Amino acid sequence: MKAYAYSKTGPAEEVFQIQEVHLPEPGPGEICVRMQWTGVNPSDVKTRSGHIPSAIPFPRVPHSDGSGYIESVGTGVSNFKPGDRVWVWNAAWGRSLGTAAEFVILPQAQAQPLPDNCPLEVGACLGIPAMTACHTVVSNGGVSGQTVLVAGGAGAVGHYAIQAAKYAGAQTVIATVSAPEKAKLAEEAGADIVLNYRTDDLVAAINEVTGGRGVDRIIEVDVAKNVATDVSLLCEGGVVLAYGSSSKEVVVPFSASIARNITYCFFIAYKLSDTARREAQKLLYSMLQSEKMIHNIALKLKLDDIVKAHQLVESGQVAGNIVLEVN
Repeated sequence: MKAYAYSKTGPAEEVFQIQEVHLPEPGPGEICVRMQWTGVNPSDVKTRSGHIPSAIPFPRVPHSDGSGYIESVGTGVSNFKPGDRVWVWNAAWGRSLGTAAEFVILPQAQAQPLPDNCPLEVGACLGIPAMTACHTVVSNGGVSGQTVLVAGGAGAVGHYAIQAAKYAGAQTVIATVSAPEKAKLAEEAGADIVLNYRTDDLVAAINEVTGGRGVDRIIEVDVAKNVATDVSLLCEGGVVLAYGSSSKEVVVPFSASIARNITYCFFIAYKLSDTARREAQKLLYSMLQSEKMIHNIALKLKLDDIVKAHQLVESGQVAGNIVLEVN
């Protein structure tokens, strides 16, 4: 089968090569998916560049998210049949064969039915961006009645997080963005208040909105950059749900945090427990079936444009999801 792979870490334009990869038959409990779309996430880019250390054998076919049709199934598979529309997750987590290929073989548990009302390209956005967003909303007691701050509300995760928080009963959702065009995206997602973190005084603005109490929960895209400000924005007993960081190391302001009983939750969607994943998927499926969910797909490219896609994700120039058409 045709696939894009790399045999060493480094810049996308230097390491990606198109290859013919042997496709085995699906084993017991496994499915073979004919890929239609593959999603490009920051973790895919960081693994390919070497920023995230990995012991996965080379050559590696990247990308964990994707969607397509069941091609064939192994013995013991009861959840799927050939022709079913599915989205997949964790395809490249701990494995050398991800979704940047014509086919992928996975345990049946790593595929989910794609609702009929969802275009296939949407399925390539669910495994990491949407599931990350949903986990930040359902974990730690949920958001019902809370004031929630979504940092980076126009991003792939942030845009979903705004919608998930509103859907799950948050009283007020505040989003931060860096530009007017991004503010529009956050507003369209349902944010009650949108602040520009480059021009607005976040502490003053949020104190005004909350009557000086602060927000209950911060869904954080860059904890290293924002942690000091986050402590100032949170109410007593508030929580930071951190899924991203611009730095490998984070210095937490301990005294200020413990004085306000702040909780920090660091997580990665790849390693959600079965229970946590089921809870997030339950919210996600309810949102998908409501037919009110907005999917911020910023760019659709061909698989042959994989280098360009990685470069754009790496540069942070695009607000939203980038997906590549495979077949």
